Amino acid sequence: MIKKDSRLLTKLRNNCGSVKKRCLVVSLIFSLFVLFGCSSSQGQVAVNKSDPVILAKIDQHYKKWKKTPYRYGGTTLAGSDCSALVMNFYKNRLAKTLPRSAAEQAKLGYKVTTPKAGDLVFFKTGRSRSGLHVGIYYADGKFLHASTSKGVIFSNLKEDYWKKHYWMTRRVIDTKVK
Repeated sequence: MIKKDSRLLTKLRNNCGSVKKRCLVVSLIFSLFVLFGCSSSQGQVAVNKSDPVILAKIDQHYKKWKKTPYRYGGTTLAGSDCSALVMNFYKNRLAKTLPRSAAEQAKLGYKVTTPKAGDLVFFKTGRSRSGLHVGIYYADGKFLHASTSKGVIFSNLKEDYWKKHYWMTRRVIDTKVK
């Protein structure tokens, strides 16, 4: 009887050790899901949310430039091209110096797939020397740019023309603007 009890006791200890290991593994997996599940969802919220300060600055820039006609090579309210509009926005509203041409602006920052206010949206239109067109992303698919036919306006990325010519979006600013 003592031998049998000893074997049962050994079997019971082995089973308890196995149960402890399973509980530890399950707890570890659950903890990882909680930890990484929360951090990734918080990141997505931050990426998709546009900064209201940037939106206000784009609105102010538009109010000042809205009657400006398109003029290739122009940099003033008397006439401006797309890259000058962008350059002036960054200089006067965000105190950031950008290059003069859309081709040089396309090298700044980093590519993003989900644009937010203030990002640069680029199109391959075949116009101008570089064949590039640039605008400032606003929100809900809208972007501010200097249209060759209508001057400074808001357009929508969902419009057929812009969908067809869209190239990329680049983020030049990362911090909140005061």
